[in-house]
Amino acid sequence: MKVLVVGNGGREHTIVWKLSQSPLVKEIYCAPGNPGIAELAKCVEISVENIEELADFSREMSIDVTIVGPEVPLVLGIADKFKEQGLKVIGPSQGAAQLEGSKSFSKDFMKKYHIPTAMYHEVHSYDEAIEALKEYSFPVVIKADGLAAGKGVLICGNQQEAEKALEDILITKVFGSAGNKVVIEEFLEGIETSVLCFVDGKTIVPMVSSQDHKRIYDGDQGPNTGGMGTYSPNYVYTDEVAKVVERDILQPTLGGIQEENMDYKGILFIGLMITKEGPKVLEYNVRFGDPETQVVLPRLETDLMEIFLAMLEEKLSDIKIVWNNKAVVCVVLASGGYPGDYEKGKAISGLGEVAENTIVFHAGTAIKENKLVTNGGRVLGVTSWAQDIETAKKQAYISVDHIDFEGKTYRKDIAVR
Repeated sequence: MKVLVVGNGGREHTIVWKLSQSPLVKEIYCAPGNPGIAELAKCVEISVENIEELADFSREMSIDVTIVGPEVPLVLGIADKFKEQGLKVIGPSQGAAQLEGSKSFSKDFMKKYHIPTAMYHEVHSYDEAIEALKEYSFPVVIKADGLAAGKGVLICGNQQEAEKALEDILITKVFGSAGNKVVIEEFLEGIETSVLCFVDGKTIVPMVSSQDHKRIYDGDQGPNTGGMGTYSPNYVYTDEVAKVVERDILQPTLGGIQEENMDYKGILFIGLMITKEGPKVLEYNVRFGDPETQVVLPRLETDLMEIFLAMLEEKLSDIKIVWNNKAVVCVVLASGGYPGDYEKGKAISGLGEVAENTIVFHAGTAIKENKLVTNGGRVLGVTSWAQDIETAKKQAYISVDHIDFEGKTYRKDIAVR
């Protein structure tokens, strides 16, 4: 089979890496890809937002299945466009992608289908937001409604911080049109966990659990990022918690998808907070998480392509998905200054000196004058696996020490919890 993966980050590198192990897959293309992906697939210079050109390429190259990595093309309607042209694609429709594309849409969905989540208000102006704040204690969560590359969620510890956040989003427009609306949300206390799921419209199957580290600094300090590291399994996601999530969250979510006639053959990422009152949904994402994918897919024993084909035929319930018992840790190496302004083009060294049972997934890299250089905020995902978290963590950090580039930034407490 010929497969196209859309995207150019660490998530897509991981998907390509896993698909390359499938005997069903003969050729892999990636648009636009990155230097790490180029070692496993043929990279094609097409932007993830250029849906017309991606569809044309798929048709001309007789691509059998396209897997969409990032959220932006899904929200733009890539799945709809491909299906209109008779092309097979893994990813939800544009309507279903609003579960990630609009925070207010997803919160209203949760409310309608009685899915446990935080109390919230949707507001459209600064004055309306200030009035709504009176109903909340601090800390409070303020979210830009639209897509903001994982940076549109702000936790404010007092009134002054909240007012500044609202001014930035609604008036200054630091997130552009993504901040035309804001969701103000009750702050939930507990431990986060991430659960990715395969969905074929009839069946929802959770993957193994993981935990992301969103803040830039150790001890969960500083601004949110796209994710500074992950580990799997998440120790708080016990069998008992999993049963509650299946009953109170997964099945009601699937029921809502069906009730709303959403065309959903893709991945659903559910961000959870395990609170004293039980699991509650923080957010939905409509694709593989990044960097959660980097620790989840190394634990998958079943052929990923086989799962995708079953999803397309709505036969997900017919296959048994098997996971190994390994512990996996991913430490993200970022550019100095991220998630704010950062420089690109810094030479990367040491990738040939990583520890055993370790793979380095490329996120923001490029080739310049025949040298590997930085080309994004999150640059590399150093991923190690072992029989326990402690050993995997040790291997990952040994490898982190070998890899170098000017301004290298990373958290030193990934998987410490």
